[in-house]
Amino acid sequence: MRSDLIKTGPDRAPARAMLRATGLDDAAIAKPLVAVVHTWSNVSPCNLNLRELAEHVAEGIHAAGGTPIEFNTIAVTDGIAMGTPGMRASLISREVITDSIELAVDGHCLDAMVVLCGCDKTIPAAAMAMARLNIPSVALYGGTIAHGTHDNHPITIQQVFEAVGAHGAGKIDDAELTSVERDACPGAGACGGQFTANTMAMVLTTLGLSPMGFNDIPATHPAKAAAARRCGELVMDCLRENRTPREFLSETAFRNATRMVAATAGSTNAVLHLLAIAREAGTRWTLEDFEPASKHTPVIADLLPGGRYTAVEMFGAGGSARVAQELIAAGMLDDAPTVTGRSLFVEAAAAPRADTQDVVHPVTQPLKPRGGYSILYGNLAPEGCILKLAGKGANHFEGRARVFESEEQAFAAVQGGTIEKGDVIVIRNEGPAGGPGMREMLGVTAALIGRGLGDDVALITDGRFSGATHGYMVGHIAPEAARGGPIALLHEGDRIRIDADTREISTTADLATRRASWQPPAPKVTRGALAKYVSLVGSASDGATTQPIAPRVPSASSASKHVNEDTTAGVTA
Repeated sequence: MRSDLIKTGPDRAPARAMLRATGLDDAAIAKPLVAVVHTWSNVSPCNLNLRELAEHVAEGIHAAGGTPIEFNTIAVTDGIAMGTPGMRASLISREVITDSIELAVDGHCLDAMVVLCGCDKTIPAAAMAMARLNIPSVALYGGTIAHGTHDNHPITIQQVFEAVGAHGAGKIDDAELTSVERDACPGAGACGGQFTANTMAMVLTTLGLSPMGFNDIPATHPAKAAAARRCGELVMDCLRENRTPREFLSETAFRNATRMVAATAGSTNAVLHLLAIAREAGTRWTLEDFEPASKHTPVIADLLPGGRYTAVEMFGAGGSARVAQELIAAGMLDDAPTVTGRSLFVEAAAAPRADTQDVVHPVTQPLKPRGGYSILYGNLAPEGCILKLAGKGANHFEGRARVFESEEQAFAAVQGGTIEKGDVIVIRNEGPAGGPGMREMLGVTAALIGRGLGDDVALITDGRFSGATHGYMVGHIAPEAARGGPIALLHEGDRIRIDADTREISTTADLATRRASWQPPAPKVTRGALAKYVSLVGSASDGATTQPIAPRVPSASSASKHVNEDTTAGVTA
């Protein structure tokens, strides 16, 4: 056992003495020591139930012959930090959580681990830590929040953000905004649409890191405790049989995950996170690999933000397993191993099917013919960017640039009524290094929806979007402005064209002439965690990870090299 390094032999008497002080006896010390790592915090509902679930996991570990060792890591709640300087900490927290799990588990030479996660960055961090450590591991998502009810309609945090825009436009009064605010979040659990948390929980299942169906169980559902206990038992099975995460994290698994994201019109943040997980696993996976999955996978799940149903209703319809069943039946997934020791196809076939449900459709009766995003290139994004297709489905947008140097400036313009139909809002210097931290723009995009401009205005940014965002939005533009990306050279009034068919985002402006006079902006932070992140973080096109990666091919050739042959004509250097 790995833990023998800290507990076996005369030299380890001091370590055993300290373990005894925690209440462990000889029998407990002799057993495998299994980390139970969670991101519990009472600052938000997202992680509120994880400490309770940890107790059930510990029971399972005890029952299966192990000794649980509990750790807690940080969490940054996007829904609270959104639209503030605090949002810069969100993506950075993914790296800090991953690092802290590595340090706690390796620092104590633990034999296996269960990671409990609850919100947007804690979920990919769990997968990244599992891939990095590659010891027997199981992940469990704490579950979705139940939806609220407002005027007899389901409501989530998405509607609160959109109500802010409606309030700013004078469409609702203070009392209605307060009512929406009070109705949206009834208790524990992560945001209730197919936003980032529920998208990434589904990704964990599809990658084989979580048992099928366990992540779909809502946070307050009575079955969640039993699922947590089973994860404790399961990690001991993994330890005995030496099943480790990198066995599951193959190119096949990543391809399956991207198809599941596309089929549910999931969060574009999944692109960023899957790239980062692949880096940790040593699996070849690139930004361009997401395009075939989206292009050839129809949307079959009718989920918020663009659809009608919440994650609780998705659970009632059969959850991720139902989506997998439909894609498997259509030949759109490939079989792969999972943490349970059974394959993805076997796990999906064993899951129950709801007789009557309207959330997940057959592939032959899709809601939309293709997935919810597309990878674009062009003279504004030589390394690529992501177009979210969860709005009205238009494939082209052309308009004049309205240039803002921060999210706050753009939000003020939207709320001030100075954005008009046909505008292309440009928010720059919000990328991984320039932000720093690549803030989400839900405040701005939701305000546009609330003001009735969601289908008439485009937004492009080197930042990113919440999974609750919908409309004509382009994020993750790379290279980012702070590192000399072409978006830094745009001027107010420039013509910008976005074309999903040719997969091009471009401008007619003479960027080459402007580059001669461009100077990088002064760093926004010079000390602390954010400054360290700026010095280490890579491009969004590589997952915005702080892990060292191989040098990129020059961006112009990279774009033309990776684009599918049937769309090469749409790419400009």
